[in-house]
Amino acid sequence: MLRLSTPGNNRFVQSDCFDVVYGGGEANVAVSCANYGHDAYFVTKLPQHEIGQAAINALQKYGVKTGYIARGGDRIGIYYLETGASMRPSKVIYDRAHSAIAEAQPADFDFDAIMEGADWFHWSGITPAISDRASELVRLACEAAKRNGVTVSVDLNFRKKLWAKEKAQSVMRPLMQYVDVCIGNEEEAELCLGFKPDADVMAGDTGAEGYKNIFKQMAKEFGFKYVVFTLRESFSATHNGWKAMIYDGEEFYISKRYDLQPIIDRVGGGDAFAGGLIHGLLTKAGQKEALEFAVAASALKHTINGDFNLVSAEEVEALTEGDTSGRVQR
Repeated sequence: MLRLSTPGNNRFVQSDCFDVVYGGGEANVAVSCANYGHDAYFVTKLPQHEIGQAAINALQKYGVKTGYIARGGDRIGIYYLETGASMRPSKVIYDRAHSAIAEAQPADFDFDAIMEGADWFHWSGITPAISDRASELVRLACEAAKRNGVTVSVDLNFRKKLWAKEKAQSVMRPLMQYVDVCIGNEEEAELCLGFKPDADVMAGDTGAEGYKNIFKQMAKEFGFKYVVFTLRESFSATHNGWKAMIYDGEEFYISKRYDLQPIIDRVGGGDAFAGGLIHGLLTKAGQKEALEFAVAASALKHTINGDFNLVSAEEVEALTEGDTSGRVQR
């Protein structure tokens, strides 16, 4: 996607220019995985024109492989971002109708060839929300992943500006049969899958007990190997508490909490978490270590402008080990 942001904390109505970056849910995850040393491929469809090429260049710049990107269509999806501050929230306006990926066809992709030899396939709930065609592509990709023995993860990522909860559940619940690792939060679990935890994050209730029951229910109903929630306390647009919880069917683990203040850019924070979790589950000794890496990676993303989490595994490891000083590295 093309992201057009107002400079600094300007409002839409006072801005006469935009800052340009590229990003989007799965693309952000791919960049994180590439930064951690994985061979990360991004699959989408982009126009042949220069804006489509600029999006590809942005991925290649950070090591993401783009050989499976189909070319064609008339336009790239756009979103406009106004970054809030203090008690004023950030705002997003979508302009995604008739984008190349929204109108892509199954013939644009050979999903079995794409999945062959892969270890992991990640998708987000934003993609099927774009269009019915994109939803069908997600299903076909998941089926190919299962045929090829690939682990599948989803970030539920409900977006009320793209679809209603009734539509979301009618699409997302059937897709869960293909998912091994389900990532989300309390709101997304309710809106996408119909599971409501006994907790109120808005009131500061982020303890583990309120989540254990629905984690067990979700794992039982859909066969998830892992259920993972991020737990965000939003005190203001620039001050959040941040931690996460994971369940592997036997044990629950809740991470350490980070106090995020001031937040530079929270867009992409969930994607940074997903990318860190994928890396952690592929490389760490257990779910505890994987979750701590993911939470630390996402905490660092909140300090970086743009969609992409431009940190190395070594920088994340330093934070997990307690280095929060921010001292100049000389």
